Amino acid sequence: MSKKTIVIVGAGKGMGNHIAEEFGRNGFQVVLMARNQASLDGYVKEFADKGIEAYGFAADASDTESLTAAFDKVKERFGAVDVLAYNACILEGGKPTELSSADLMRHYQVDVASALHSVKQVLPGMKERKSGTILFTGGGLAIHPMPEYTCVSIGKAALRALAVTLNTELKDDGIFTGIVTITGNIAPGTDYDPADIAKEYWRHYTERKDVEIIFR
Repeated sequence: MSKKTIVIVGAGKGMGNHIAEEFGRNGFQVVLMARNQASLDGYVKEFADKGIEAYGFAADASDTESLTAAFDKVKERFGAVDVLAYNACILEGGKPTELSSADLMRHYQVDVASALHSVKQVLPGMKERKSGTILFTGGGLAIHPMPEYTCVSIGKAALRALAVTLNTELKDDGIFTGIVTITGNIAPGTDYDPADIAKEYWRHYTERKDVEIIFR
């Protein structure tokens, strides 16, 4: 029996790779997407050393054509995707009056629009099988926006709305959409240890209950 496949857009040492490890330890094959292929190759080796089957496909979340090309490779090699985890975000500060409309749109593309674009890459296969899970990495700034991080606040609020609306639209197709809203700074060995938070993504996948899990 072939393994299920999870694709993580926004792989890296932070939340992305911990999501990958949580699912990998539970029998998934893991597909990592990030901009730097050399970094991805290193992550794949690290996972192999842990007994987790992983693959890396370079993709830039600011470029929808790049994402499409990467997802096409994934579908060609592995077929339909079982779980999509979108973890990409531009974590830059900036007060509202310091930002241009171009700054806001640059953030919005990565933080929100490319999340939807990624969903649409995996959706046909999920709809065909009447099964699938879409997970987003949210943030506390969606609930409590800060002027110092205006773009991130707007992006996470929009991503939260996207999760809710997708969940409502797709539930009759057997597809669950959820978001893990992380209300603190992610760091190993703290109350916001990414290994602990990753377990909430797995809980979303297994329980398919509430749209949002808030990690406090």
